[in-house]
Amino acid sequence: MTSPATAKTTTASSTANNAPIPFIDLAAQRARIGARIDEKVLDVLASCRFVNGPEVSAFEEQLAAFAGAKHAVSCSSGTDALALLLMAWGVKAGDAVFCPAFTFCATAEVVPYVGATPVFVDVKADTFNMDPESLEQAIAVAIEQGLTPRVVIPVDLFGQPADYDAILPIAEKHGLKVLCDTAQGFGGTWNNKRTGSIGDATATSFFPAKPLGCYGDGGAILTDDAELVTVLKSLREHGQGVDKYQNVRIGMTARLDTIQAAVLIEKLAIFEEEIAARDRVARRYNELLKDVATVPVVDPRATSVWAQYTIRLAAGVRDGLADRLKAQGVPTAVYYRLPMHLQPAYKHYPSAGAILPVCETLAEEVISLPMHAYLDETTQDRIVAAVKQALAEG
Repeated sequence: MTSPATAKTTTASSTANNAPIPFIDLAAQRARIGARIDEKVLDVLASCRFVNGPEVSAFEEQLAAFAGAKHAVSCSSGTDALALLLMAWGVKAGDAVFCPAFTFCATAEVVPYVGATPVFVDVKADTFNMDPESLEQAIAVAIEQGLTPRVVIPVDLFGQPADYDAILPIAEKHGLKVLCDTAQGFGGTWNNKRTGSIGDATATSFFPAKPLGCYGDGGAILTDDAELVTVLKSLREHGQGVDKYQNVRIGMTARLDTIQAAVLIEKLAIFEEEIAARDRVARRYNELLKDVATVPVVDPRATSVWAQYTIRLAAGVRDGLADRLKAQGVPTAVYYRLPMHLQPAYKHYPSAGAILPVCETLAEEVISLPMHAYLDETTQDRIVAAVKQALAEG
């Protein structure tokens, strides 16, 4: 088996002719394991067991073992993984669910689904993850507004786990369930524990752009709670009881397709190698860019899977940099231009304070560069050179 460093990649050829660089190179990964995936998908097609085929349970077992959790429940997306947990825990109107404001909308989106109220929390300036002090303030705000604190959703943003040493004691003090949103951070560690084995339960996503992604939508829940698993499996199948024609609760359709499970089994087999390759790329970026930008910081208690490589620049510099890089075939992305507490659909919900200063500052300063396990050094050098040139010109 070839490694990410030696696999034939599209980035290597794009460097030679100065063609556009992929932001996430799924084609390079496919060049490495595509034949194996095709074989497994054809097996599913031949079996015609497209829903709840044996590959689904096999993948769940392998995923739980990888994460160090007792159980994994696959589902149709990372968003549904979050929603299923809130449903299973009976979160309802009058309950408060605490979310960082600097995250993708799915983290908060699921809270109104069940009638509850999202309460937004600021993040830390170094790791971009939930600020425990702001969480305490948000809990106080929720209580003042007559809400019942029920769940906190720390997000493992850009691949790095949140500060669970601080968040878990706060949750215990206030009787909160801890729902770890590791859609971007699955495979990372906190104090040598994998994400997926922290808190009451974990939700993750297998969207294609994620470090562990399938060929469509997919997600999973990991937990040690066997009773919770029973409820989750019922909820993802229309709330079924003894069979699909007995409904013991209000549920939804949230299964992982068998074809996606087959894809994920093959991708999970090389995931450890890809995590190590991503880390090598990130460390090299840090060394090459530390003099021209604020480079990412990883907490010494953590390891990151580097779902994104995100730098900070002085306010007002980012958009010009992005335009100049685009002209040179170097793509960028901004996560996130507008924090959740300022989004039109969410700005009426409560927050830890009238402003969330770190979230609002980051929204003006961050920009992400190409990042994946197959980013060769020649292409990385081209990206770094383009960034330095663009900043010098700006």
